[in-house]
Amino acid sequence: MAEYEMKLFGGTSNPTLTIEVCDYLGVEPGKITTKTFSDGEILVEVGENVRGRDAFILQSTCPPVNDNLMQLLIVIDALRRASAKRITAVIPYYGYARQDRKVKPRVPISAKLVADLITVSGASRVVSMDLHAGQIQGYFNIPVDNIFAAPILLKYIRNNFQDNLVIVSPDAGGVERARAFAKRLDASLAIIDKRREAPNVSEALNIIGEVKDKTAVILDDMVDTAGTLTQSAEALLKKGAAAIHACCTHPVLSGPAIERINASPINSLVVTNTIPLNENTRVCDKITVLSIAELLGETIKRIHESHSVSTLFV
Repeated sequence: MAEYEMKLFGGTSNPTLTIEVCDYLGVEPGKITTKTFSDGEILVEVGENVRGRDAFILQSTCPPVNDNLMQLLIVIDALRRASAKRITAVIPYYGYARQDRKVKPRVPISAKLVADLITVSGASRVVSMDLHAGQIQGYFNIPVDNIFAAPILLKYIRNNFQDNLVIVSPDAGGVERARAFAKRLDASLAIIDKRREAPNVSEALNIIGEVKDKTAVILDDMVDTAGTLTQSAEALLKKGAAAIHACCTHPVLSGPAIERINASPINSLVVTNTIPLNENTRVCDKITVLSIAELLGETIKRIHESHSVSTLFV
């Protein structure tokens, strides 16, 4: 059992999720004031004593990514200078995660840079959900808990989708995730193989696995512009899938995403609230949002009490 009091503060990126997590934990959200100067500078003031406390700051680095990231760093610095005993950055959606390696010469590894910034600002620990690349945990020199939305998504799939399921990975990188879901659901597995036949020629989508007359569930960690998702759905339809659904943890849904989803053969898109839906995304009737508040709250509780987090996902 922890010997010092817990305080949970929320940034401005996802205030509803902060309230839900606090409700689960039975605590009041920490008092914090955030202001922006006319030139865009962010000012943060912690409104209560945190000396010797176990402080958690919940902030997704979702759009506007750079503002939310900077706010996170400033809050961590404020808590450190206020003598918090331990500071845990709870980042449900870790921005810049797709820039996790050099894909060509003279480009940055921004995921590593962000990890350095969070560490230098004073964080003692990081909690994130479904990191785009697992190796990002190694970019930090502090403990990282990469938790998974799998229990929430699996429960929804079992309760809402019919038998004769096939779990579909939209690319080779997501095969491990899709295989794990297929195993737990006793479902078959299919993989979308994307190949560009020639420069400036659209990608050809081949499906590895049997999908005819089955309920296909496309599984990914995030949906951004929804290009890959909707192309995969079209390919599944051509191969005779009876119904097409999609599940993802992070609904980035930028640019033409909503238009593409509405025009696609996708019956439903199931997402979590690691990123709040904005005005544009709320108009899509195909989207169902599942809350991660209970899972995130239990993770925070176990970290505070020095109990195992990994047993949540056994």
